[in-house]
Amino acid sequence: MEILPGFVSWNLILLPYWGIFVFPVFIAYFILFFNIYWFYQSLQLAISSVVSHLKIQAAKAYNWMPDIKGFPDWEKVRHVVIIPTYNEPIYILERTLDSLASQEFPTKQIIPVLAMEGKETREAREEKWRVLNAKYGRLFGHLYMTVHELAMGEVAGKASNERFSAIWIKQNYIDLNKIDINYVTVTSCDADHKFHPKHFANLTFKFLDNPHRYKRFWQPAVMFYNNIWEIPAITRVPNTLMSIWNLSQLPRHDRLINAQNYSLSFKLLDYVGYWDGDKIPEDWGIFFKAFYKVGGGLEVEPIYLPLMADAAQSTSLWKTLKNQYQQIQRWAWGVSDDPWIIKSYLLARNVPFWDKTMRLIQVIWAHFLWPVNWFLITIGLTIPTLFNPAFGRTALGYTVPKLSSFILTVSLASLVVMLIIDNIQKPPRPKEVPLWRQLLTPFEFILMPIAGFFFSALPGLDAHTRLMLGKYIEYRVTEKV
Repeated sequence: MEILPGFVSWNLILLPYWGIFVFPVFIAYFILFFNIYWFYQSLQLAISSVVSHLKIQAAKAYNWMPDIKGFPDWEKVRHVVIIPTYNEPIYILERTLDSLASQEFPTKQIIPVLAMEGKETREAREEKWRVLNAKYGRLFGHLYMTVHELAMGEVAGKASNERFSAIWIKQNYIDLNKIDINYVTVTSCDADHKFHPKHFANLTFKFLDNPHRYKRFWQPAVMFYNNIWEIPAITRVPNTLMSIWNLSQLPRHDRLINAQNYSLSFKLLDYVGYWDGDKIPEDWGIFFKAFYKVGGGLEVEPIYLPLMADAAQSTSLWKTLKNQYQQIQRWAWGVSDDPWIIKSYLLARNVPFWDKTMRLIQVIWAHFLWPVNWFLITIGLTIPTLFNPAFGRTALGYTVPKLSSFILTVSLASLVVMLIIDNIQKPPRPKEVPLWRQLLTPFEFILMPIAGFFFSALPGLDAHTRLMLGKYIEYRVTEKV
């Protein structure tokens, strides 16, 4: 099953090149229908982006606290925020803690946990804790630090660190202080994340208001805007597109699966046995682990608020490009979850057939086609017809590339919608960034084919091929500059 994703993606990518000789008519229609499908997806993307944007603007303006105080048990709620950190500078952690300290929801009911790694030097850990505890310790209900030492059978990464931290919190905070676990949420938060001031008020309302709260995850719109004005154009393009993509997925209950920053009830996390310490991907991993454990019916509920994150950046252009590639490769390594998700699908008898089938289709659609889309859309029949010029001279060989080009050109209308939303959602232009550079920003999207290859298709194919050949990757922390 680890061979399957790479086998599928490589065969779909290579299909037009040998198929153009064997069954050229089928290949022509295959490319045409794929482009029509892409137009449909781009239209959906534009519509869902607008819907999500409008709901975000409304959620930003709404005062959630009066609604929360309508629940008689709201003061019992506690939000544990696990922040895995390894070698991040203090100011990055300060930015995250500042955003927690600025919440409209009472901060005494927020419990940040600095989940540090034992392989970081003891002196560095203790210095960070001394500074951060002195500055923030009194602002929250509690501020904790955990130190994770890699155990036998674990792999280095966010999942093993969060697992250790969550179990420690269960024993040393919830159990020790006799906190009612039914009212505790846990949030997985990267060290560079910056919460909107209404985030935990919104989360609290959704948690208390939902009778199915123990079968829910909550997901904000993760947007890579913290340093969007500082990175080069070639990486600003994919980070902008990924930000709007994350925003567009919030209204899609059929597709939305928690990623990067998300919350769930501590009761659910404890029931399913926490994150798996032997896996690198942790977000989709914990969702499907919980999905099969509770017998389906698990959903991700959107939090219509932006959550700002850092785009990959380093000290030079080349290092930034390498950093971006490795980050996308690590995300694409989520395909390593697919074998056990498929196996669980085949073995699960406690999950309704339609529920588990639709979830599996979403997994295959998201992961198997990740490296394939760019090749079929960008190259299509252009290069294959060069290998078989005789077919290129037929009416079908001449017409299909023209139709495909027209369909993809029309699809660019969704890009205009995305640019408008991006311009509203991202932070204002800093003073040190000249106006002319802001005016040229829309023209940076001519780099989409290049950026799409190096920061989507290639790292995706890299991850698929490594998994297929058993060349497993190691977790690399994205550099914070």
